[in-house]
Order: sequence, then structure tokens, then C-alpha cells
Amino acid sequence: MPTISFLRKDLERFLGRAAAPEQLESWLPLVKGELKDVNAATGEMRIELQDSNRPDLWSVEGIARQIRIKAEGAPRAYPFVQRKTRPARRVVVGNGMDKVRPFVAACAATGMPVTEEDLAHLIQTQEKLADGYGHRRRTVSVGLYRLPRIQFPVTYELVKPTEARFTPLGFSEPMTLKDILAAHPKGIEYGSILAGQPLLPLLRDKAGEVLSLPPIINSADIGQVEPGDSELFVEVTGTDAHMVLLTLNIFAVNFADRGAAVEPVEIQYPYDTPWGTSVATPRDINDAQRVPLKSIEDALGLAMDADMARDALRSYGYDVTTARDALTVRLPCYRHDLMHPVDVAEDVAISRGYDSFTPVMPAHFTVGALSEIERMSDHLRDHMIGQGFQEMCSNILMSREELVERMRLTPADGDRVVEVDNVMSQSFSCLRSWIVPSLLRIEAASPRAFYPHRLFEIGEVERPDAGTVTGSRTRTRLASLIAHPHANFSETHTCLDVLMFYLMRDYALEPVDHNSFMEGRAGTILCNGHPIGLIGELHPAVLENWGISMPVSVFEIEVDSLCGEEGAGSSSTSG
Repeated sequence: MPTISFLRKDLERFLGRAAAPEQLESWLPLVKGELKDVNAATGEMRIELQDSNRPDLWSVEGIARQIRIKAEGAPRAYPFVQRKTRPARRVVVGNGMDKVRPFVAACAATGMPVTEEDLAHLIQTQEKLADGYGHRRRTVSVGLYRLPRIQFPVTYELVKPTEARFTPLGFSEPMTLKDILAAHPKGIEYGSILAGQPLLPLLRDKAGEVLSLPPIINSADIGQVEPGDSELFVEVTGTDAHMVLLTLNIFAVNFADRGAAVEPVEIQYPYDTPWGTSVATPRDINDAQRVPLKSIEDALGLAMDADMARDALRSYGYDVTTARDALTVRLPCYRHDLMHPVDVAEDVAISRGYDSFTPVMPAHFTVGALSEIERMSDHLRDHMIGQGFQEMCSNILMSREELVERMRLTPADGDRVVEVDNVMSQSFSCLRSWIVPSLLRIEAASPRAFYPHRLFEIGEVERPDAGTVTGSRTRTRLASLIAHPHANFSETHTCLDVLMFYLMRDYALEPVDHNSFMEGRAGTILCNGHPIGLIGELHPAVLENWGISMPVSVFEIEVDSLCGEEGAGSSSTSG
């Protein structure tokens, strides 16, 4: 969760009143914050925020704004988001930007002399929004510039990596965009965002002066804001239209709260956006939503009339109109986190204060206990450790390569793997369908550990199941691995035999052909006539795929079946 620091005098300035630490702590529930530290000598405060859906609170202006609204009973107006006249300044978007970094928003802020403390806080807000909310600049990045140095219109266009040159922040000599990505610290850190792009985004003004290479680095001239500057230009670029506009709105209202005059900028696109091809920014991006009063009452367990709910929401920043059994609500321009009526109910509760609710004791007395599957898992752990095995704990997310290709499985076997949609990394693109690959990953990383290696893991696997609501079913399995120069089927079979003896379970082995195992040295484990797992010596090609030089024998069984739960026969003999 984000932690921000600021000076108490800044908070008091935006609140318009004194803010002793004790009083501030009483206000912090309004922003879901916790006071972590106060430096009495400098007046610096550190606050940890517990809500990642409210980036407008990630600054001293945002915290003060929310507290001030509650104190005043209603929000202040920000007329620049509803401006009807056409802005005097423009940013023109070039062709092809929709394939690289399609959205941009901008505004000007004048009449606000920047001090060193102001600049430090602006940079903190910029970094919090770009790195936290903007997913390390991939979705959103922010640039601040000296407005008097810019000749409008500004163009946001694509250029060849060697076509444009400018002096980036922190350097004294001009560099090409290609060189900046290769040699500048920010290019090295964030260059992967633009990796593989034959053309790169560039912001430059009418005179051809470069503002920045978004989302990497500003120029050292126009893009270096210094104490004493009183006229600023801020732009936000990114891949999500709502996030880009929300980020700019947050900066705009922060500037306004600092006393600046905010002037919108017109963005002209050659392609369509959610708001058309000509968009004046900042702008309000929220639509009014109807919320049944009953949904708020049900969520809070409290009967209330529409006027009571309206007053609570209005004093928390909402624009609210009421009907007899419903509210029509609209968030302020710097928020965009209303996804469900429960979100409105939560804000009613925060505004009223959780201490205003009468505690209700539970009507039923219950005692917690371990589930049957957990008791069985603990029992299995005791037996495996007693046989000299060491327990492992692995991530349930793996790659398709590890689950299918390295295990010599067929494409048909791969169809029984649950894949994650819209993954950030192919290394964690699937939910594992069996645990043996997890143990092999550990074994592959442990060639220098003394042999023999005896590993086991009890954990969850996921298999497709069209008969469930989610389309998959979670099962708990136990897998063991033995690795040393003479590891073989018999040794693993002995371990399984001892385990099943102490569990008092009758079992049998049935030969099976399985691509992951050596021919004739693999079997299906049957319990009460149902397949519950596999046992065998892994194929040399599998070991080679994993980079393992020792023979390996394994078994894997389904713990749910040992508990006698429904679905004892649902195990598959193919991983």
C-alpha cells in the first residue's frame, strides 16, 4: 500500500486549520490512512494508505481535500473540468500512436510559484501515480514542464529511434532516442515498455524543441522544472484512456488547491477515443449512477432514509440527488472507483464514522476447526517427514512449457491445463495440473546439494471441469521425488507402500504408458478401484529437459480421494 510523506505545515495550509498529530489520527479513517511516523524536529509526517483504488489520496493535497470536504459538508467546485469554451492551447496526436501509446491529456497551471518543498512533493506525487497507479509507467506516465518555454501546438507523434536528438535530464549532451534507451538510467529501467517498437513516441513543440520521450525521460531544458517557476505544463500519456484522464484530473485539482489557475488543453486525435477526436482536458469522466437505498441498508445493516444517505455522501465529496427509494450519485472528477453499490455503502459508512454504528454480537456461537482435507494433509506430512523426506512449498502458477513440453506431454494433455487470461509473464501463465513439475523445478536448481534428494510437497492443483461454475476444479495432491545415482521404481514404491500401510488403505498398481515416464516403469495407483495417482521413473528426456543429471523416481496421489471426498475417481493418469 502507498506510503506518503509531507510536512505538517503543508497539510495545515490545505486544510486551513491546525493539524496536531492526535487530531490528524482522528481524521485519518476518512482516507483509510494510518499515521506511521512524525518527526517532531522537521514536522514531517508519514502516512500509510490502505486503499489502492483512491490514487487521488496519494498526496498531501488529496488527504487534506477529503478531510476538508467532511469538515465543510460539501466539495468545492473545479470549474475547469466543465469549461465550454475551446482551449487556447493544443496537443496534436500523430498517426499511428494508437498502436504504441494512444492516449494523452494535458493542462497548464499558472500563478503558483514553486518552492523547493513544492517541487519535492510534486515529484513524489508524479512518481507515486506513474509507478504505483500507472504500473511502473506502462499504463500511465506523467511529465512536468516549464510552460513559457513551449510554443504551441505541441505534437505527440512517432519518430525513428535515430531521427530525433535531445539532451535528457541528468545529461549534458544531446542523445538519440536509441542511445537514451540504451544508456540513460531511466532508459535502461523503463525501456522495456517500448521494446520492439520500430517507431518511438516523442513530444515536441511548434519550434521543434523536444519536451520528452514518454514514458522514459524529459528534456533537460523544457522538462526541468526548478524552484521559482510559476507557470507549468503537465501531460499524461498512457494506454488506458480513463486512467490517463483521471491522473491528469488529480494533478489539476492538486494545482488548483495550491492556488494555481488551471487552463485546459485541447487534444486532437486522428482516431476515435471514448470522448471523440477532439477532447478538452481535464474533463469529468464520471457518469451518474442510480443506487437503490435498500442496497446501502443491506450492506450496512442499518435502516436509513434517503436524506441521511445523501448528507453522508455529499459530505464525502459526492454529487447526490434523491428519490424516495434510490439515490443518483456522481463521483467528483478526481475519483473513478465506483464499481458496485457496495462501494457507495462503504463511503456512507466512512463518512458517518464506523464508531457511529452500534456493535451487534454474533447470534450463533461457533468453534473453528481444521477441515478433513487439512487434517489428512498434516497426517501425510508427518509420515513423509518420518521417511526422511523434506517438505517443499511452491507457487501454484507455472508455465505451459514446464507443465507440458518439458514433461514430454502431448498437445491433448496440454488441453487439460488451466491457463490464466491476459498474463503479465509467460513464466506464470498456467495453474499447475500436477505437482511433480514443481518438484523438478526445485531439483533442477539443487545439483550442488548432497545426495540423495528426498522431496515432497502437498498442495493444490487445478484441472478443467465443465461441470463447475468456474470451469475448473481445485484438488489437493501429495507428490514425492527421490533423486540419486541409483534412484529407481522399487525405492519409490517402497515409500508409497509404507505410507499406505500406515494410512490403512488398500491399493494396487496398474501398468500405464505415460510419456513422462520410462516404458515399463510407470503405473497408475488405484484405491478402491479408482485411480488416485501415478508412480514411476522419469524418462531421461524429461530429465534432460530440466537439466537434471541424476535418475529421478516419483509418485503423486490425490489427497481428496484418501479423505473419501466426492470425486475420488476424478484423478487423471496423465499428469
